[in-house]
Amino acid sequence: MEFISKYMKIIKAVLWVLVLFFGYKVYSSINGPIEFNKVKNERYLKVIDRLKDIRNSQIAYKSVNGFYCDNFDSLINFVETAQYTLIQKRDSSFLEYDRTFRIDMLREIIVIDTLGFASVKDSLFGNSDRYKQMSKVPIDGVNETFQIKADIIDKNGYNVPVFEVRVSKDIVLFDQNKDLLKQEKGLMSVDGVNGPDIVLGSLSDVSSNGNWPTTYDAIARN
Repeated sequence: MEFISKYMKIIKAVLWVLVLFFGYKVYSSINGPIEFNKVKNERYLKVIDRLKDIRNSQIAYKSVNGFYCDNFDSLINFVETAQYTLIQKRDSSFLEYDRTFRIDMLREIIVIDTLGFASVKDSLFGNSDRYKQMSKVPIDGVNETFQIKADIIDKNGYNVPVFEVRVSKDIVLFDQNKDLLKQEKGLMSVDGVNGPDIVLGSLSDVSSNGNWPTTYDAIARN
């Protein structure tokens, strides 16, 4: 009887282990994707916020230089030191003697007045110095930088400046479930960030948009 009692205790212990094991498996299968999506959305928002800062800085850079910047050191230095020229356009007219008709004729022109200058840094970032960290992927535990490129492409016979900034989802979600990460990298959905990377701009098309849906724009810092 004592042997049977010990045997039954062992069986119960094994059964409890199996119950806990399979219970954990069921819990993980249900809760794992929920936690993954929570972490994913929080990190994507941080990345998108930073990409928006990069986009605003690139647009300012192009407005002054006529093309986009291809490295972060120059872009950060530009934000820190450059100034916008503030102008005002107004219509004007004057009389000019026309030799063909031999009379004074009215000429209309647009006059551009320079009103002053404004700091790019103050205009884009106010009192914040977060622009100094533009190149860094803003995820705890990650010591990586965004990939940035710029080029001039032919578009319908015109030379057009373009730029692209990207970061791999492998970097942003480096410590998450590998199976769920693989699914996320292959995502093709109107509600998600499609593909293996989070991307701003394009080197093949004229665009300063990101590959994320507007739902992220509504939440992320404008």
